[in-house]
Parts: sequence; C-alpha cells; structure tokens
Amino acid sequence: MKVYIRFSTLVTAMLLFWVSLALAQNTATGIVYHDANGNGKLDSSEQRLEDVAVSNGEDVVLTDKQGRYKLSTGDDTIIFVIKPDGYKLPVDDKQRPEFYYIHKPEGSPDLKYSGVSPTGPLPNSVNFGLIEGDKTNNFEMLVFGDPQPYSMEELDYFDRDIVDELADVEGYEFGITLGDIVGNDLDLFEPYSKSVARIGLPWFNVYGNHDMNFDVEHDSLADETFEATFGPPTYAFNKGDVHFIMLDDVVYPRKDGESGYIGGLTDKQLTFIENDLKHVPSDHLIVLALHIPITLPRWREGDKYFRMEDRQKLFDLLSDYPHTLSLSAHTHVQRLQFLDEEQGWKGENPHLHYNVGTTNGDWWSGEPGEDGIPPTIMRDGTPNGYASIQFEGNDFKLNYKVAGVDEEKKMNIWGPKVVPQREWFNADMYVNYFLGSDSTTVEYRVQGKEKWRQMNKVELGDPYITSLRNKWDKSEELIEGKRPNNAVASTHLWKTRVPKDLPEGKHTITIRVTDMFGRQFFDEYSYRVEDR
Repeated sequence: MKVYIRFSTLVTAMLLFWVSLALAQNTATGIVYHDANGNGKLDSSEQRLEDVAVSNGEDVVLTDKQGRYKLSTGDDTIIFVIKPDGYKLPVDDKQRPEFYYIHKPEGSPDLKYSGVSPTGPLPNSVNFGLIEGDKTNNFEMLVFGDPQPYSMEELDYFDRDIVDELADVEGYEFGITLGDIVGNDLDLFEPYSKSVARIGLPWFNVYGNHDMNFDVEHDSLADETFEATFGPPTYAFNKGDVHFIMLDDVVYPRKDGESGYIGGLTDKQLTFIENDLKHVPSDHLIVLALHIPITLPRWREGDKYFRMEDRQKLFDLLSDYPHTLSLSAHTHVQRLQFLDEEQGWKGENPHLHYNVGTTNGDWWSGEPGEDGIPPTIMRDGTPNGYASIQFEGNDFKLNYKVAGVDEEKKMNIWGPKVVPQREWFNADMYVNYFLGSDSTTVEYRVQGKEKWRQMNKVELGDPYITSLRNKWDKSEELIEGKRPNNAVASTHLWKTRVPKDLPEGKHTITIRVTDMFGRQFFDEYSYRVEDR
C-alpha cells in the first residue's frame, strides 16, 4: 500500500523539527543537586534540590521536585545558581566560587587581554552541585575596597600589608572585593587571586572601572576578561537571613556624549533584580555590593557620576524591604550616608550606604616605611585597611580594621603639643573616628575632671592629613615615594578648642566615641600647658 504525504504537511513537519531543534539549542537545562562526595559530578545516589533559584542574568526560575530548571540562552549568556542558605559553593584552587556556566559559542572577541575561549554548543545538562554547610543566622564576612595594583610591586604591598595579617584567618564565612581588583592591567587578576587565596576563604569579586576591557565599543563586552576569571559580574546568593546581590554598576562607554564610564545599571540588571527578589522574603536583609557609590561625597556633587534614574529604579525595587544595606568603594575615602525620601528612598527607615575605605588607601602614596610599604592614608584621614560585617539575623554591625596595627586603632587625634597658659591661643583638637557618621557622638574629658563635653562634628579637611602633605611641598629635596593627594572634607571629623586654663605641666584628654551601634571606644591625647 502506498502512503502519500502532502508536500505542505512535509514542509510544516520539517519547520517544526528545525524550530524545536533551534529552541533546544537556545535553552539551557540542568539539575541542582547536593554534591555529597564533593566530586563535582551528579551521582545517582545524590539528592536533587527543589526550589533553588537559577538565572541567566535576567530570568530567575526555581528548580522542580527533581532539581531541574530550564532557561533561555543567547550567544553570550552566563547561567548561574543562586546559592540557598545551608549550602556552600565549590571553589577552585584560588578560592573563587564555582557557581556558573558561561555559554559563548564563539568565545570573546579579539582583545588586548584575553577573554572567554569558545565554549561550543550547550551541554545536554548544565548541572550545579552544592556542598552542605552550616545553617546559621549569625556570621561575619570580610570586605575589601580597591586593591587596584598597577604593578607587581604594588600587588606585593597589598599581599604584605593586607593579606599577610589575614592568612588562614578564622571566624569569617567569606570575603568580597568591591571592584578595582587591579589597576587596568588585567594580567594581574591571577596573581591577585593567588594572593587572596592565602586568606583561605571563598572570595567573591565585584567588577570595577579599572577591571575593564577598554578596547571595546559596547558595554556588554567590557567585562570579557573579568568573566573569564571570576564569572558573571551580576549575580546573587543567600546566607542566613541575608540576601546578597552583586552588581556591575560600571557603564562603559557612556551614551551621553561624554567620554569614559559612568555609574549605572542596565535594564537587564534591573529585570534580574526584580525577578530575583520575587524569591526573597521581605523580612530578609538585602545587601547590595557594587563598585561606584550610589551617592556622592559633597566634594564631588555636580559630577556626572551615577545615573540617578537608575538609582531610583533600584530604590523602587527595594521599597518592600525594610532591611537594606549597600556597599561600594571607588572613591578612596570612607563614608556612611543615610538616604531618605529626599534622595528618592521610599522605605520607612533610611537606607544606609557604606562607601568602604580602600586596601590601597591613597593609591599607595607616602614615604615608604622600613618595610618598604607606603603609609597611604586616604584624603579624608582614613588609614588603609579593610572592613568586616557581623550579621545577626537581618541586623548587622560594621567594623573597620586599619592595616598593620592593633585592632583597637579606631581613630586619629591631632592637636598642638604645647599651649600657652591663659593666653590668646585658639588651638583646636581634632578627632577622626574612621567609621563615624551623623549617628556618632564624640566626647572628651580632661584627666581629673568628671564632666564629659561633646565635640562638634565638622566637614573639613583633616589638618593632620594637610600636615603630612606639607612635608612634600616644603621639602627642598625629592622625597621617596608618591606625593599623597590633598585633603578633602571628611564626613567623620570632630573638633573642639584645646583647654589651656589649666595648671602648668602635662595634661591628658580622654576621648569617648559612641557609634551608631551603641559601641564605645576610647583613646587619649596629651599636651603641655606652659607659662611664658
């Protein structure tokens, strides 16, 4: 018996076949599972994990009862798992978390610094294995701002000044570097990673404006080397009652006719955040980690610095979350700023933005010490160092550790060494509490007296920083090292007149700082009163 098939039916069937094949090639499927034996492979006995979020950088889906997910892909897509609480991510030999799959069939374009090699067609299954971890709401993490080495010499400063004191540290869950991982030389990504690996913690990295491929014409290609080294520049993960969203907020090249880069977010990123937050309880703490601050220091106001319309869209997405914190670096100063309705924040409580001081301080400036490392104090008077954050449920406390000194170092005090007794002499004493804000109280008390007196918060250049810079300007010979940058208005500076109506001799003033978390810190300042 002969079977006749109409030509139109055959064509339709062939079209459906090719369409389904094309869809299959543009759809990533896979399984999220508990990698119980840590071999990086899905074994038949291993548990498949339900309700785990997976994303393509825009859409966010949850795995089904079999741990399966399905996501659309293009020719430049990174598929990644959003780690749930109670699990850890596998890491490579440099402690970089492995939670993503890059799909670039043709690889990155030909650039000065190499990007992603061609990946070819999608695998049949893109699986993500998670390692079982402690489920706790109380934990602590480390935060680095701008290592930004421009050479192996500066990377050595970072390694000895910052990493040495943290090598094999205990008590922290993970660390984050808030961008400007290197200073334009992307070949330093690997030695930087080798250095940070000595800390012994999983380490997440944010993309910064000095981590870019500059030889591109479109923003989507500016992060090719970053992706090849660290993975997606925008992603998320959970720990306890905290949801972390890591954001690439560097737009390059600009689209407003100006040269260079600008802070901002793409529509794709905003869609990702919107879809991601659908799976995050509203009582969780949302922590945003980005490079360029979403708010400007006053001495930079008026700059075309961050696209305010993008910030407003971000704030709108966060409006249902009463517990939020954002972290940035970039400015090489340290600031705590509370954003409210005046800045477009719609939450009941102000949003805290912490612009973290940098590990390289004032770009490794200053006269090197005996160890060959420059003192590199930032323009606002903050010494170089790093931050840590303690989380308790959806609450947190911020800390800042000055590199290379005792943990107790929280402030600098500057004033005259000697004052004339009862004469006209309007000398001031300044206290620079490095983690200060409008919610900080600074008081002083002269030794032997009971009364605490409040100091006045001012936004001025720290005179101690100016005195350090003067050494360079007044010297008749060249000084070794880089001349530091001039002082800028500090947001954590207090002053008062130095008491001089005291008996002759040495006097000691005790400083008491009460910070926004209710903690108190003390330090002392001594000077002499003399009669002419």
